[in-house]
Amino acid sequence: MRDTNEAVIVIDVQNDFCPGGALAVEGGDLIVPGINALMSEFSAVILTQDWHPGDHSSFASQHDGLNPFELTQMPYGPQVLWPDHCVQGTDGAAFHSDLTTDRADLVIRKGFRPAIDSYSAFFENDQTTPTGLEGYLRTRGLTKLTMVGLATDFCVNYSAVDAAKLGFEVTVIEDLCRAIDLDGSLAAATEAMQTAGVVID
Repeated sequence: MRDTNEAVIVIDVQNDFCPGGALAVEGGDLIVPGINALMSEFSAVILTQDWHPGDHSSFASQHDGLNPFELTQMPYGPQVLWPDHCVQGTDGAAFHSDLTTDRADLVIRKGFRPAIDSYSAFFENDQTTPTGLEGYLRTRGLTKLTMVGLATDFCVNYSAVDAAKLGFEVTVIEDLCRAIDLDGSLAAATEAMQTAGVVID
């Protein structure tokens, strides 16, 4: 087992991000067995779950004349518009059926506020509204975080960078992540993580 100050954070391994889903990441399902094996090494396991209302402002369907993957401006800054995905209570929002979810001590749901998207496990996209994860980790004395999941260049990246900025020691296991890679987003994310001090293993 890992040290008691270590936690694994499994990010958004949900049906809509896996092949056949509304916002499928290529090979997203292939990382599940490795993640299950990794979770068994940790005494602290946290899962995150995208959990959008059906009218979420990050959905292209809510913007006349705009299409998925186009960029728009929100009050908090630029926002990629997505296909409708991970809508609360739908099968698409459910965790992948092979993921060992009963290992989780905590499930952090994010993106449930209609007016703001949330990539990071720690903050909404305004970079100020917290999810509560930081407080949970600190009260449990968890200071060293390993992150895996979907997608490398969005939710994993934002979560890892935020964690590093908050003073946690962060490692991302590249083989247990998959990326969307939208217009060079994977290279940009890798650079952002490394600049923040995240170890990419």
